[in-house]
Amino acid sequence: MLKSRSFASDNNAPIHPEVLAAITNANNGDAIAYGDDAITQQAELLFKQHFGEDSEVFFVFNGTGANVTALAHLTKSYHALICAETAHIWHDECGAPEKFTGCKLHTLAAPNGKISVEQMLPLLHSVGFQHHSQPKIISITQATELGTVYSCNEIKEIADFAHNHDMLLHIDGARIANAAAALNVSFKEMILQTGVDVISFGGTKNGILLGEAVVFLRKELAKDFQFVRKQSMQLASKMRYISAQFIALLSNDLWLRNAQHANEMARLLAEKVQNFPEISITQKVQTNGVFANMPKHAIEKLQSNYFFYVWDNERSEVRWMTSFATTPQDIDNFVDALREALR
Repeated sequence: MLKSRSFASDNNAPIHPEVLAAITNANNGDAIAYGDDAITQQAELLFKQHFGEDSEVFFVFNGTGANVTALAHLTKSYHALICAETAHIWHDECGAPEKFTGCKLHTLAAPNGKISVEQMLPLLHSVGFQHHSQPKIISITQATELGTVYSCNEIKEIADFAHNHDMLLHIDGARIANAAAALNVSFKEMILQTGVDVISFGGTKNGILLGEAVVFLRKELAKDFQFVRKQSMQLASKMRYISAQFIALLSNDLWLRNAQHANEMARLLAEKVQNFPEISITQKVQTNGVFANMPKHAIEKLQSNYFFYVWDNERSEVRWMTSFATTPQDIDNFVDALREALR
């Protein structure tokens, strides 16, 4: 029988109690629909505090919706998007970015989840050539799908490269809080001051029920986005319930406390599994994911007790994710089950 604590994804974690309380508090009387309510206005002001007065935020239902609407808004169908081969927009969104933008995706090798300016240079040969898709957006994931993080300098280098070549930088920030916590920086330092243009800001992996946000760092980039959001079926009628969650998350550093704890639990797990000679950790443990190779027979045994994903079948590589709800006791119990599986 599977244990109640999953190590498959931070999506599997419950709602944080402070977020749940915020939803309950929002459920008081009538409020104007579609985001014209006082709660949504308060949430929008909070985002400006974190991302700058010139930023504009739009709440949507989910991460794919945030990515797709942001990318569709800023591109034409003859454009190309540049991303890592591990990127969620390439690997895990069922072709939605291509379907709704019409754009070609150029994927780059990313053994550690990160891409570099040097890898993008060969793509510039197509600029201005009418037979080729025109590069328009670089999309990076922070933290990456492999749990690694771009430093602020690395983000700025990519942003400068994008702007010097008439491109924009998008960040898939499904785990943006974990990345900021790992770097010990604010959102302004990591996003605004590095030159990012638009970010898909994630909340569901950090303690909220549902909802993500599209944050444009400059007002002019957000022009007419409300129509794209509506046409893309991402406009919530009772938006106050999505907005209330973000108020809770962005107030009193709840986003940071949740992310720091999740990251710490991953480091604790990595520290303990390193004691097993049969286990080899394959990526730097910088946020809340541990990637490791282990014997196939042990994977099957461990999965009879715990839900987690096999990342790469050929290499017997697994992914173990922690969340704000993971406890040190959960880690100890998991390690005990791992020890038994390895016998």
